[in-house]
This record gives sequence, C-alpha cells and structure tokens, in this order.
Amino acid sequence: MINQSHEILAKKFKDLAPPVEYCRIRLVEKIEETLTLRQNILEPPNKRQTLGAMVEIYHQGGYGFSATCELHPEGIKESFDRANTWAKHSKNRTILPKNISFPFAKGSYKGPCLRPWNEVSMNEKRHLLEEASARSQPSSRIVDRFFSFTNIKNETLMICLDGSEVWQEMEITIPRIAISANKDFHTETRTFHGHGFCRQGGFEIIETISLPDKAAFLAEDALLLLAAPNCPEASMEVLIAPDQMILQIHESIGHPLEIDRILGDERNYAGGSFVVPEMFGKFQYGSDILNVTFSPDHVGELASYRYDDEGMQAGKYHLIKNGILQRGLGGYLSQRRSGIQGVANARAENWNRPPIDRMANINLEPGTSTLTEMISSIENGILLETNCSWSIDDMRNKFQFGCEKGTLIRNGELKEVVRKPNYRGLSVNFWKSLKMVGNESTLATLGTPYCGKGEPNQAITVGHSSPTCLFEDVSVFGGAQ
Repeated sequence: MINQSHEILAKKFKDLAPPVEYCRIRLVEKIEETLTLRQNILEPPNKRQTLGAMVEIYHQGGYGFSATCELHPEGIKESFDRANTWAKHSKNRTILPKNISFPFAKGSYKGPCLRPWNEVSMNEKRHLLEEASARSQPSSRIVDRFFSFTNIKNETLMICLDGSEVWQEMEITIPRIAISANKDFHTETRTFHGHGFCRQGGFEIIETISLPDKAAFLAEDALLLLAAPNCPEASMEVLIAPDQMILQIHESIGHPLEIDRILGDERNYAGGSFVVPEMFGKFQYGSDILNVTFSPDHVGELASYRYDDEGMQAGKYHLIKNGILQRGLGGYLSQRRSGIQGVANARAENWNRPPIDRMANINLEPGTSTLTEMISSIENGILLETNCSWSIDDMRNKFQFGCEKGTLIRNGELKEVVRKPNYRGLSVNFWKSLKMVGNESTLATLGTPYCGKGEPNQAITVGHSSPTCLFEDVSVFGGAQ
C-alpha cells in the first residue's frame, strides 16, 4: 500500500520541485500474483510487487520526465533535477504545444471489490483449481490442462504543483482455462473466452463463473473439435460471439482511433492508422447500427477509472455514433496537438512509464436483435467463437482473424461444428457489412490485461463489452490442417 510516509513525501514535493510552469509526481504501487495448476500439478505461486514514482515537468515548451524507486527526499530531488534537465534540453525541440495548462483534478476512485484476493486462503484457491482440473479429463485424448488465477492490485497517487490531487485504487482478477485434445498429429485447444474474462473485483469474480462446470464443457468441446471437419472456404454471413468481437473491436476500432497513431508517433513500432484527422465528424466508419463508446464509468469493467494519468476527468463518449466517426482516443496533450476531440485516456502502465494514448473500456453498444432472431435470419453462414489468432497490417486496415470454434448455419438453424475457422477483410468494409446487433441478452463484458504499445513497451488493461453481431458477405476459410 502507498502508506502515510509516501503520502507525506508526495505532498511535500513542492519544496523539492524546481520553479517551472507545470510539474506533477505520480506514485504507483502494483502487486501481481498468479497461481497456476497444470496437468494437475500446482506450480509455485508467482508474485511481483513494484513501488515507485514518476516525475514530469513541462516548462517553456520543453518536456522532461524521470522515474525513481528511491522514495526519499534525495531520490525525489534527483528525479526532479533529471526531468528538469531534459525539459531544458527539449525546449523548442518538442512536438508539444507551448503554454500547456493541464486540467485541475481533485478526487478519488476505488474499484469494486467484494472479496479481496489476499483475504482468501491458499487452500481455498488450490481446492477450486483442483476441482476444475478433476472435471477436465473425460478422455485419454485430453493431453494438456491449464488453470490459473491472476490478481492485480494497482494504487496510484498523483499530485501536481497546481494543487491537483488524485488517488485511485483498483483490483482485477483473471481466471484462465486452456484444455487441449490430441489425436495422432492433430491438436485442438479450447480456452475460457480466449483468456479474455477479466474484470475489476476480487475473488468474487471467480466465484461467479462455476469454474469446474466451465472446465468440463471446454474439455468436451475440445474433443468435439478433434472429430470435426475443417472449416469450408466461402463468402457467407458471419455471426460473431462476444469473445471474438472484443478482438475485432480492439484491433480495427480501438487502435486505429488512437490519436498518437494518427499523428504518426507509433509508426516506428506499433504502426499507424488509416484514419486521418479530416474524417472525424463525417466519416462513415460502419453501418448505421454501429455504436461504439469510450466507457470508463462502466462499473466492474477492466479499465474503469475516474481520472487519467494527465489528470483529465473521464466520462462516457461516443467514438462512433450511428456509424459516423465522432471522437479519437487521445488525452489532453494529443487533443492540443491535433485539434481532434478526444477523451481522458492518457495512461501509464506503471511508475516507470510516462502516460500515452491508450484504449480503456471500448464498448460496442447493444442493439435490438435476439440471438434466435439473428440465427433464424441466416440462410448460409457460420457462428464464430473465441479468438485464437490475429493479424492486422500496420495501418489497422487489412486483417485476418482465427477462432477456436465454428458452427455452420443453414436455413436458420445451427448445424455441424467445424474446426479452425478463419475470416478476413478490410476494417471499414467489414464494419459497413454489420447487419444485426444483438440485444443485452447477448452482451458479455470481457477484456485484456496486456495490450502492448509504446517505446519502451507498456502492457496495460483494456476492457471491451460487446453483444453478438451479424455481418454479411464475409470471406471465411479453414486454417492449416
């Protein structure tokens, strides 16, 4: 925990800071613990804990930052001196606007947590893993069984020279299952939502999913896929379940709308974007039933918060409304640089990284169609579930995704299961082919804890909520045998 001595140090940082236009310090403590059972053998618990501070200075058009884990006056003072030196060196050489005036921020956020991870005994956690493992081997063809729990607790305290002060704390929990079946040289693996089931909260997240039942279902599904034919190749209607939709949203909406990518900042490493500034407010990104929001206020979703790491207060906004592109994913600095309306999403992975434009909760809003209505409307199509592979070009345009499971649909009915289903397309053409959007009964709240971006790399939490969606005229094909 960020204890009282750290708070006192942070609050006294004004005495240590140089006379500059704007300065902030951000203390972060992060604790991550993982418990894994594989092949019914419990592995040693893995626990990582970090605690440190990031100092950032903006002065006369220059910018400098410096991180330290030396949380005493001398260590903090040294970081201020380094950051100030960089700010002086970068004066009139940065791409940042001059006369920066960050928003004033004062408040707090504490994520939901009914049963904290550290209050649950190791015996209880181990017993649940072992019970799930016992339900996961109905056949000798099950050759690998993986179960794990990961818990991440993140606490931040940000204080600025202008009097801003923000404290935030969140705990997230991630249950994972992966079960593989094999026959001769052929192996099929089924996972629990592609490891995308992760939310803010404590051990209660795990208690809501009936892990042993999920393990038994996924084991049977892996055996079913082992005996299934390969996915056929054709252009057809595609009904996509939420645990694949989240990857589609992430890669072909989330990343292309990040303003730093649009400005070219990420081109050297993570790529650029087909989106240009002139598109906002008028570009038809998808069909008129496509509505996508930035939703940091969604209680329990993975990347919910009240303030970003530049001190902007977060709120819900449409990124795409009725198919029209509205806003970009960029924090205060990116908005100032680009003139594009953005959101509060300047975020840092930890104390030793500066904030950059990141996705947070990017959600596809539910429509009006039931699952039965969508299936009944399909003459020739396929239901795709659970992502297992992805590829998209540097401009976030041309993509190809693979799924763990496909179920063919003919004349409005689910038919045989097929293995290794893949589909491909172009981002805008694909979203314009959106035909029906599932209602709230088809909705799932999922996400990823490790979205990578930036140099040096930052892996950060991203939430995605999506209903099941139907697309028409999509190129579908089978993977390698």
